Amino acid sequence: MFRMSKTIVFVTGNAKKLEEVVSILGTTVPFKLVNKKIDLPEYQGEIDDICHRKVLEAKRIVNGSVIVEDTSLCFNALGGLPGPYIKWFLEKIGPGGLHNLLAGFEDKSATAVCTFAFADESEKVILFKGETEGTIVSPRGTNLFGWDSCFQPNGYSQTYAEMPKSLKNEMSHRNKAVIKLRDYFVKQLENS
Repeated sequence: MFRMSKTIVFVTGNAKKLEEVVSILGTTVPFKLVNKKIDLPEYQGEIDDICHRKVLEAKRIVNGSVIVEDTSLCFNALGGLPGPYIKWFLEKIGPGGLHNLLAGFEDKSATAVCTFAFADESEKVILFKGETEGTIVSPRGTNLFGWDSCFQPNGYSQTYAEMPKSLKNEMSHRNKAVIKLRDYFVKQLENS
C-alpha cells in the first residue's frame, strides 16, 4: 500500500520531461517523485515490450519503486515508424527531416504515444499509455523540445512548440499518460 511519504524514482535525464511530468502531476499524488539519470539499454521491439523491459532494468539498478517513460511518434503512412525509435530519427534528421520523410505521402497523420511503466518491490509492471492524434507539419515555433515543432495535434492550429506550456500540458499524449498514472496512485491511497 502507498503512503504519502513514499518515494518513487523517475528515471530520466531530460529536465524538460521531468518539468512537464511534475507540472501535470500537481500535488495530489501520494508519493514524492525524485529523478535519477540512468543510461538504460535501448531496447528494440514494440512499445509495450520496450517499456516493460526498460522498467525492470531500471528497478534492478535503483533497487526500489521506479517509473520510466517512453515516447513514440508513429507515422501512419510508414506503418507506425519511427515509433519508439523517434529519438534516433530526431537526432539524425531533426524536425524538418521528420516532415520530409512524409513528402511522398498524402497521409501526414501521426500518433504521439507516451507510455509510463511502473514497477514496485514486487516487480509487478503496470503501463499507463496516452495518445494524441495529429499531423506532421513543416517545423513551426521554437525548437526546444524534441519533435514538438513538427507535430500539430488534431483540432489545433498550432504545433506543440507554438502552444503555451499550460495548453500543451492540458492535452498532450504525456498529459493523458500522467493522468492515468496519477489516478492509479490516488485510487491505491483511497483503498489503503
